[in-house]
Amino acid sequence: MDSFRTEEEQVEAIRRWWDENGRSTLVTIVLVLVAVFGWQGWQRYSDERTATASDVYQRMLEAASAAGQGTQATTELERLAGVLRSDFGGTVYARFAALHLASAAVAEDDLETAETELRWVLGKASTGSEIAAVAQLRLARVLAAAGETGQALGLLEEGGNGDYRAAYLLARGDVLAAAERNEEALEAYREAEAVVQAYPAQLNVETLQAKLQSLASPAPASSKGES
Repeated sequence: MDSFRTEEEQVEAIRRWWDENGRSTLVTIVLVLVAVFGWQGWQRYSDERTATASDVYQRMLEAASAAGQGTQATTELERLAGVLRSDFGGTVYARFAALHLASAAVAEDDLETAETELRWVLGKASTGSEIAAVAQLRLARVLAAAGETGQALGLLEEGGNGDYRAAYLLARGDVLAAAERNEEALEAYREAEAVVQAYPAQLNVETLQAKLQSLASPAPASSKGES
C-alpha cells in the first residue's frame, strides 16, 4: 500500500510539473526543432544556389575564352555575367563575373563601364577581402586612365596592405609617372622594390626594375648646334 501511495505521489508530482512547465517546455522543443530544420533547409538551399552559380560561372569562362572569336561568344559572356549578377548577386561568382566584364570593358577602352563594374564589386565584397583589394586596385588604374588622378591616388592610399602592398605601390608609381610627378613616382617604385624583396610573388620584379631604371636614369644632355 505504501508503495502504491508513493507511485501515486510520483504521478501527481509529474502532473503538477507538467501543468506548471509542460507547455513552455513543449514550445521550447518545437522552436528548437524549427530552428534546426530551418537552418538545415537554408544550408541545402544555399549549397544548391552556390553549385548553380558555379556552373553558370564555368560556362561564362568558356564564353570568355571564345569571346575573341566572334560577337556570339561575347554576347553569351555578357548574358551569363548578367545572370550571375541578377540571380546570384550574393555569391563570389557574381563578383568574379563583374571583374571579367570590367577587364573586357578596359580592353575596349570603355572606362565608364569598367568603373561601374568595379564599383559594383566593391559594394558587394567584404571590406579587406582579397577580391575587394583587387577591385580597388583595378578601379584606381581605370580612374587614372580616365584622367582622375586625384581619385586614383586616394584609392591607392586607402588600400594596399598585406599581400597587395607592392602592387598598390607600383600602381601609385604608374599614376604619378603618367602625371609627370617623376620624383614621387620614383619614391613609390623604390618603396615597392623594398616590399617585393620580402614578398617576391606580389608582382613582376623585372617590370618594376624597368620602371625604376627609366626614372632613375639621368635625362640625356641636349646636343649643341654646330657652329
